[in-house]
Amino acid sequence: MRDAYHEELDSIGEGLVEMARLVGSAIGRATTSILDSDLKLAESVIAADQKVDDLQHDLEARAIALLARQQPVATDLRIVVTSLRMSADLERSGDLAQHVAKLARLRFPERAIPHDLHATILEMGQLAQRLMAKAAEVIITKDVDLALQLEQDDDEMDLLHRTLFQHLMDDRWKHGIETAVDVTLLGRYYERFADHAVSVAKRVVYLVTGEHADELQADIQPVTGVEGA
Repeated sequence: MRDAYHEELDSIGEGLVEMARLVGSAIGRATTSILDSDLKLAESVIAADQKVDDLQHDLEARAIALLARQQPVATDLRIVVTSLRMSADLERSGDLAQHVAKLARLRFPERAIPHDLHATILEMGQLAQRLMAKAAEVIITKDVDLALQLEQDDDEMDLLHRTLFQHLMDDRWKHGIETAVDVTLLGRYYERFADHAVSVAKRVVYLVTGEHADELQADIQPVTGVEGA
């Protein structure tokens, strides 16, 4: 009976990894769709989000069933509750990838992104995909150090997000209000996608250590001075 119970716990983790891989792929394909104005690819991203939703609903149902049947305590309880929260982060990440694809569909056959911003958007898309891949690795390995690194990696996304706004605020902006709105929304989608990847990693930290990532980072801050010096 206990073997079956732990197999169910393991299957929840496997479901989270599959969700992370699906949404990571989705943000990469959505980025291509908006940069290339590829309607077929955009439609495939939009349709594929249903699988992420279905996985999230299935994982949620299994986790709740475990809570009801097994009444887990201590670490096992943390696994179930934290997994529910991670699945919500991942489901929202899938929605954000879908939003990128929907913007590509909305502007088709025109390109939503001006040529001078292509490199920045491409970099944001690639970074989002890397962050989610790292989040999936963290779920598999339970590597706390790797999980804590994600927040530092996210600083790069914040910098790219600010770069977009610098373009929008530049007096030389010549692409009009509609494009400015599209770029603003797009930047927000990528920034929030990255935040959800970081959130997943932080939840793994809590799952493993019982401490929140921010508290753990504060505990391990290096000493920068010597008392009495």
